Amino acid sequence: MEIAKYRRCSQAARGLIKSDLILRNAKIVNVFTNRVEPGSIAIKDGMIVGIGEDFEAEEEIDLQGRYLTSGFINAHLHLESTLINPQHLIVQAAKHGTTTFIVDPHEAANVCGRAGIDYLMKETEGSPAHVCFMIASCVPASPIDDNGATLLAEDMIDYMDDERVLGLGEVMSVPEVINADPDMYAKLLLFRGMVKDGHAPDLSDKDLAAYVLAGVNTDHEGTTFEYIMKERAMGMTCHIREGSAARNLEMIVKGIVENNVSTEGFCFCTDDKHIEDIMREGEIDYNVRKAVSMGLNPIAAIKMATIQAARCYGLRRIGAVAPGFYADLVVWDSLKDFNAQMVFYRGEPIEKRLKIQRYPVPEALLNTIHLGKIDPGKLFVPADGKPYPVLRMIPGQIITAREDRILPGKDGEFIPDGHLEKIAVFERHHATGKVGAGAVEGYNLKGGAIASSVSHDSHNIIVIGDNDRDILLAVRELERAGGGYTIVKDGKVYDTLELPIMGLISDKSYSFVSKKLKKMIAQAHRMGVPTDMDPFITLSFMALTVIPEIRCTPRGMYSVTEGRFLDR
Repeated sequence: MEIAKYRRCSQAARGLIKSDLILRNAKIVNVFTNRVEPGSIAIKDGMIVGIGEDFEAEEEIDLQGRYLTSGFINAHLHLESTLINPQHLIVQAAKHGTTTFIVDPHEAANVCGRAGIDYLMKETEGSPAHVCFMIASCVPASPIDDNGATLLAEDMIDYMDDERVLGLGEVMSVPEVINADPDMYAKLLLFRGMVKDGHAPDLSDKDLAAYVLAGVNTDHEGTTFEYIMKERAMGMTCHIREGSAARNLEMIVKGIVENNVSTEGFCFCTDDKHIEDIMREGEIDYNVRKAVSMGLNPIAAIKMATIQAARCYGLRRIGAVAPGFYADLVVWDSLKDFNAQMVFYRGEPIEKRLKIQRYPVPEALLNTIHLGKIDPGKLFVPADGKPYPVLRMIPGQIITAREDRILPGKDGEFIPDGHLEKIAVFERHHATGKVGAGAVEGYNLKGGAIASSVSHDSHNIIVIGDNDRDILLAVRELERAGGGYTIVKDGKVYDTLELPIMGLISDKSYSFVSKKLKKMIAQAHRMGVPTDMDPFITLSFMALTVIPEIRCTPRGMYSVTEGRFLDR
């Protein structure tokens, strides 16, 4: 805090001058004492300067005994996964009480490198929230990926002095870490002394120990209570994730409650969540609400969403209702329903800061779909009476299972039979013509194809369909649109959500995207996709080569657990 600002705040704290705002008659959730305490909050220059009744201010608001907490913190998210302009996302999430976002821009980086990161940082500069960044560590996500850019340690140096950069983004390529790959280790050394986010699904005890030894601090990939307790035992901070596809909260919180485990060292995050789900469910408020409904102590849940996340990332003036903290505050109806009544950012109602500032989209972020000539023959998958590796989707998870099956077919070629569909990934960055195809179980799509250019983390075009004609039509439709989501039904394009910015983000309003997405999701469910599955986000993870067990890539089916491509 600069000295002139401190002098003003100090004078207001001592009652020598008026504060800017007093919030009176609040039930304050104190994350230091674990108590709910009645009181009034004095605010000056966006800071909390005191709690008590004997303050004067230019303006007063009577909270009439409602609950007051610090604004919530989303400990890990990808802005691109909401599909909309980052400013729109921040505004909508802020209305739900999230006032701090820890952003990993690795989706944009994997398509457009530094230009993608710079776009997200520029777009969020004037947001009604603290938007902090972890610089993408794995671009590409793994050495076998076909993505759009490469980031080395020397490409990250310019970000080190930016006050909004907190550390190194999720370190996804575990083999590169534990085998001390020189390029990866250079990144770890560059960010020494700063937070390094992890990405460590289902590691063995020894591999996890080696991973932590490299200085990785956090992980959001835990899907079971037993696994996250193993991570906690090694000192990691565990982010409990509840997004659109990966819904891990219920299983983990159930374990915490039943075993009476301390919630110290836990935070909440969304990772990847569509704007449609945010509008319907909420953001971090949804995580807190759901955790409390399962028996978690409300103050413990609030601490996970505030001070514990702040301490994890070294945010010393964020996360508590106390003097010296930013006046990022939320008024709630109750500590059960968690419906935000009022939200303040730096002492101002966010309604005063909701104007969206539009910036021209850099040319480098447009026209990023480069397929080249497509050979339909590359969709061939053999059905010769021998077992073939099938990718089995798991409801509510982004991990997958491998099932070796004899595929149904005709004349030696796999033909989807209503139980198994075809999955394919088309390289779209450099027009190489690479196409990988295989069989998938659990999507249940019938009578068409669904395709997406959002395909973690390389963001090639991924498609599932029950016939090659519709698969090819869906891919060409995304080429025409410059990226997006599309549904093809019975040889015709049903609808397309165009995502022309990097093939990841719409140039339309959040209401437009939300309305169209809702319509398309409903259609996907009518075509057989399970109603408890987000058809697009779940599809987007089926090419991610750093999460077990099996994936489809432009080079073919890949076993993550074995680290090799599967000819069979």
